[in-house]
Amino acid sequence: MAKIWLEAYGCSASFADSEMITGLLINGGHTLAETPSDSDLNVIVTCSVKDATANKMVHRIKKLGKKPLVVAGCLPKAETATVEKFSPRASLLGPNSIGKTLEVVDSALRGQRKIALEDSDTTKVGIPKVRLNPAVGIVEIASGCMSECTFCQTKLSKGELQSFRVGDIARQVRQELDDGCCEVWLTSTDNGCYGFDIGTDLPGLVKAVSEIENDFMIRVGMMNPMYMPRIRDGLLTSFESPKVFKFLHIPVQSGSNVVLKDMKRGHTADVFRKSSASFRSKFGKFTVSTDIIVGFPTETEDDFEQTLDLIRETRPDTINLSRYSPRPGTKAAGMMQIPVSEVMKRSKQVFDLAGRISLERNLEWIGWEGPVLFDESSEGAIKGRNFAYKPVMVKEKVALGQRAMVRITDASRHGLFGETVS
Repeated sequence: MAKIWLEAYGCSASFADSEMITGLLINGGHTLAETPSDSDLNVIVTCSVKDATANKMVHRIKKLGKKPLVVAGCLPKAETATVEKFSPRASLLGPNSIGKTLEVVDSALRGQRKIALEDSDTTKVGIPKVRLNPAVGIVEIASGCMSECTFCQTKLSKGELQSFRVGDIARQVRQELDDGCCEVWLTSTDNGCYGFDIGTDLPGLVKAVSEIENDFMIRVGMMNPMYMPRIRDGLLTSFESPKVFKFLHIPVQSGSNVVLKDMKRGHTADVFRKSSASFRSKFGKFTVSTDIIVGFPTETEDDFEQTLDLIRETRPDTINLSRYSPRPGTKAAGMMQIPVSEVMKRSKQVFDLAGRISLERNLEWIGWEGPVLFDESSEGAIKGRNFAYKPVMVKEKVALGQRAMVRITDASRHGLFGETVS
């Protein structure tokens, strides 16, 4: 029985994996260390989506590798050689090999390196977990995806789409609620194609989960725009439930159809445009989050201007901005790259434009009054979300998991500020 230090990086699916790894460790008799220096073994759940992120992972791997180490998550699957270069003795655990956690950890504690990168788990539903946030239940609904994006390593890490059954997911949601969660995140590599391999789809899943008898909110995670024409009408209907946050994360990546084709995204800018408009038209106040990559190898000045035009037209509430960086094993890594100075210049233009739009859209909420669910603790403060998943801060003392009526009095580009009202 050992003290284990675990740290996780990346998307909500990665954090869900870390909760399962922790649950398996606790069930196996191990305990969690309070600091890396206090541990017998370290575990890092990695992300490899960007160059900067991968560099951070390498730094942490070198730092944590002074003790027995297990490197889990996407990096060891997508870039095994990179991990082995900087920590040749580390044991490796793939994102679809969570069930082998104890086997890998116990082997590493005995000084024997073990590699478990094969896709051995048929489902991640029902695995014991220790939650990072007691108010939020992160439920993985699928693994892998159907896309072939030329810039992305995720397919290398997680493989083809493998959807979990609606009934199994619903049981997992009920377990989260029984354990005290008041919010559920439905997450996967790409929610948009959920169920296509098992004869169902995301609207059907959202409807089934929203019909569970309990007082809770549902956040539907990232979905790529290419599947929106197939599921949009059904999703508009399933989002009518008051339990579903009026929030979509649909990463367009570029406003240029030429660049989108080179990225092999499978959608046009118009698909994103119509999807955003349809949800805002139906629900009024509705939060749209998207992702933009600047500096893709084939992006010309005209392509970049089309991206700026799309942002100005659709006015996303939030933009997750990335400067393109070549990832090993991807098709785009072999293309002629745009000079870093030009990529940084374009990045600043998008950053400034996105900030102005986020502030303007948030200022529109001043004077709004309604219920807020306080679901996140950050640096000693409790942050909440309203029905459109807008982040809300209040000065009054509130408890994690509490609901309160709030009047919005101010806003920044990052969120809303208010006061509780009776």
